[in-house]
Amino acid sequence: MIGKVHSIETCGTVDGPGLRYVVFMQGCLLRCQFCHNPDTWKIGEGKSMTVDEIINDLQHYLPYFESSNGGITVSGGEPLLQIDFLIELFSKCKELGIHTTIDSSGGCFQEHPEFLRKLDRLLELTDLILLDIKHINTKKHRMLTGMKNEHILSFAKLLSDRNIPIWLRHVLVPGISDDSNDLLKLRSFIDSLKNVERVEILPYHKLGVYKWKELGLEYPLEGVEPPSEQKITEAQIILNS
Repeated sequence: MIGKVHSIETCGTVDGPGLRYVVFMQGCLLRCQFCHNPDTWKIGEGKSMTVDEIINDLQHYLPYFESSNGGITVSGGEPLLQIDFLIELFSKCKELGIHTTIDSSGGCFQEHPEFLRKLDRLLELTDLILLDIKHINTKKHRMLTGMKNEHILSFAKLLSDRNIPIWLRHVLVPGISDDSNDLLKLRSFIDSLKNVERVEILPYHKLGVYKWKELGLEYPLEGVEPPSEQKITEAQIILNS
């Protein structure tokens, strides 16, 4: 089984519990205006790697996982675009007793029977999903990401129905995703789910702007500054109260 991998971070600390072996998969359907990894967008690019290559490298870090309650996180890009690869990878991780996490925007979720069959198999092997909700408002979500959000919210509900633990993440972008009314609607949606273990506010930052320029892309949020501490606190109160 061959996967297209953008990069690997061997000791990540922000993508799930404990120390994480983070595999960034290549390919994404969303075009988020704040994306700090636009170099992961194109499908079919990246380094070709087998599951065994990743497992062989990952095993060097097992002591760090055991001492920190860590494991493997597959991010992107959008990892669910390579669902067959994830099933094989997580199957071998489970043989080794490794905690498995997926970081997903849900952008490629569909209710086609074959996709749902594979997704059910993958969820059997998944301990945690970091689910990114870019915006609760459909129109604003499309403006921000180039895609509507109904299927993403359906994905969240499916995870709730399957009782798969999730950490829900929301990027706080001033003037775009920090409106209190939108945050209240997001909170109402969160309250409708029964599997949310944590809600994380991710303050917008500009660390990936240089990648847009290197790729010859015009950065759409030019002039937008990171949110103030007050705005971050207000969002945390609404989403975590």
